[in-house]
Amino acid sequence: MPGKDDSSDKEKHFDLFLKIGLDERTARNTVANNKVTANLVAVIDEAGVADGCNRIVGNLLYMVATKYPANALVHRPALLQYIVSSKIKTTAQLDAALSFFGVAASEDFKLNEFEEACGVGVEVSEEEIERAVNEVFEENKNAILEQRYRTNVGELLGHVRKRHPWADPKIVKQFVDAKLYGLLGERTAADDEKPTKKKKDKPAKVEVKTVAAVTPEQPSEEDLNPFLIFPQPEENFKVHTEVFFSDGSILRCCNTKELLEKHLKATEGKVLTRFPPEPNGYLHIGHAKAMFIDFGLAKDRGGGCYLRYDDTNPQAEKKEYIDHIEEIVRWMGWEPLKITYTSDYFQDLYDLAVELIRRGHAYVDHQTPDEIKEYREKKMNSPWRDRPVAESLRLFDDMRRGLIEEGKATLRMKQDMQSDNYNMYDLIAYRIKFTPHPHAGDKWCIYPSYDYSHCIVDSLENVTHSLCTLEFETRRASYYWLLHVLGLYQPYVWEYSRLNVTNTVMSKRKLNRLVTERWVDGWDDPRLMTLAGLRRRGVTSTAINAFVRGIGITRSDNSTINLDRLEYQIREELNKTVARAMVVLHPLKVVITNLEAGSIIDLDAKRWPDAQTDDASAFYKVPFSNVVYIEHSDFRMKDSKDYYGLAPGKSVLLRYAFPIKCTEVILDDDKETVLEIRAEYDPSKKTKPKGVLHWVAESSPRVDPLKVEVRLFERLFLSENPAELDDWLADLNPESKVVVPNAYAVSLLQDAAVGDRFQFERLGYFVVDRDSTPEKLVFNRTVTLKDSYSKVAK
Repeated sequence: MPGKDDSSDKEKHFDLFLKIGLDERTARNTVANNKVTANLVAVIDEAGVADGCNRIVGNLLYMVATKYPANALVHRPALLQYIVSSKIKTTAQLDAALSFFGVAASEDFKLNEFEEACGVGVEVSEEEIERAVNEVFEENKNAILEQRYRTNVGELLGHVRKRHPWADPKIVKQFVDAKLYGLLGERTAADDEKPTKKKKDKPAKVEVKTVAAVTPEQPSEEDLNPFLIFPQPEENFKVHTEVFFSDGSILRCCNTKELLEKHLKATEGKVLTRFPPEPNGYLHIGHAKAMFIDFGLAKDRGGGCYLRYDDTNPQAEKKEYIDHIEEIVRWMGWEPLKITYTSDYFQDLYDLAVELIRRGHAYVDHQTPDEIKEYREKKMNSPWRDRPVAESLRLFDDMRRGLIEEGKATLRMKQDMQSDNYNMYDLIAYRIKFTPHPHAGDKWCIYPSYDYSHCIVDSLENVTHSLCTLEFETRRASYYWLLHVLGLYQPYVWEYSRLNVTNTVMSKRKLNRLVTERWVDGWDDPRLMTLAGLRRRGVTSTAINAFVRGIGITRSDNSTINLDRLEYQIREELNKTVARAMVVLHPLKVVITNLEAGSIIDLDAKRWPDAQTDDASAFYKVPFSNVVYIEHSDFRMKDSKDYYGLAPGKSVLLRYAFPIKCTEVILDDDKETVLEIRAEYDPSKKTKPKGVLHWVAESSPRVDPLKVEVRLFERLFLSENPAELDDWLADLNPESKVVVPNAYAVSLLQDAAVGDRFQFERLGYFVVDRDSTPEKLVFNRTVTLKDSYSKVAK
């Protein structure tokens, strides 16, 4: 735990970062990262703004702290003065400055060249920006009219930036948005439809210069079928791993012709893989990648995949976990060839351990865990390493019969204590544990280790491809050494990179702590990256599998994937598959004064964006009465140019209904809190406001709409990689779960069942939670509508 001084420093730094205009979340995220904190504090000190500065300057200073090239630190104070004096005031200018110094390094530079490279002193007027926007639209008018609101706005902004690289990006965006609206008018339902492939192939689009940049490249064979990298079973006679021993000898791992023929006869040449989780916790999204590879390869080759419980540690295993794993594997869409347990082979493993001793490759050791650790670090042999084979056989039998105390003896493999590979330092094969086994009962008081059992059970089950994550790569030598000295069939071993996702933890130890210490609400808490948690959040197995497939199964050991990418995949699927509905989270009452009280107008609302008017099932009825509710956040007392909500004297369109105009605002006694809005509606719909709001109405006088509870989930941790933090629990996001107890919903939702998914218009995607009761439905937010990944990807 951090000391008082450490906590005090963090609070000081947090206050300092707020002073320079960082938002609260960024400030807290920064103080959790010691390196960034140190850099930012130094930058603030060099810039002389310890007493504070405006937000624009503060954000640029943060950018310097996180991106400044280390080879040019001598020039950093000069750059900071340019920022503080507002000579450099945009991210585009700062990016150019960072690039300039990255090249200049510590060498002297010419001031005029630096200022020219960064656009210092260049002022771009609004008239110049507007003129550039008009030129870009004129050049791309045909494409914009054809693509309408599917036009890639980023490309338009890029064309303007080429003309005026130092223009204020916010002003550029405002002009582009206004021009787009002026050219196209209101957004229609057709604008929300996905573009068809045929449109991409139209000759007319070939003439547009930007098409070549956005046309996807032809996917490679490996992209179409990621399993092509794996050899066929009959090829497993080739040497693909060499184990180097300290005496100069080399073990070239491969199967003999006889062993391979025996194996192929038993398997009929089919691919057999295994998915071998430990039943000591719930599976997370990293296991989804393992399943995709293990089950996916077998399915691709017409073979089968074992679901094998690696149950060699009876103290950590529970039936709850065993049942969960089997159920979640099937939910993910995979069907095991057979469900097996390592404990099914305990007798075989014991018999082979006896044979290992007989062949002189194992011995009973009496060193303590600390002594074993010390001797391994010093590459020293155990004092019992060369004891007679007969003595080790007798002692191992005593271990099996419970005649030796727990912790007083282990069986160790006699490998190579002088090897360069730490995993060849006489690994433990068996240890004593007087603990009944969940699957095998109380028959055994000695249990095999992973390093001993895993490779042998792979061989006994005739697994063709033993696939695991990269941290096991150094164990490959031990894997093949053991099978070689026992004369057993050797599967093909291949390692792939782990899947890690930002803003969460994946270690079972950390997950278990979050659950047992009640930082979260169980293994299926929707904030966790457990598969049970993702399912409860409303994520589908097909979205998870598509996400995993998109990442690929490479060996690159840099597989921390931004959570945005997963959320993008989830949105892609839910957008096509779930019905729309309207829900108001924080209701603000609006009384329609020119509609008679008690009068109800039944309107049609779309379940789907592309609903056809002749398909009644694509619509649901919503009542429009003289009392409707909108979001509190959709009303302001003061209007502004870039605001599309309701304000005094302003009109908005209620989705699927009518335009309304705010005529009066009822305030509380404090003259600030808005209690109620009075408005008039336009039954002729001649008014054409820009803003469109979702809403819910009273279906009869003085009867509230359907009340539901809505749970808004955010990222569980503030930092991208909380596992690296010393006090990782302090990085938990206090806003990761916000409960809205009394939201208003349309009556369409009253019959929703647990697991039903919806898009709440303008809010996001939601699923009915198992905590729902007949009296009140509970919805979990799966993901928001905002999508940052696809913008970055483009």
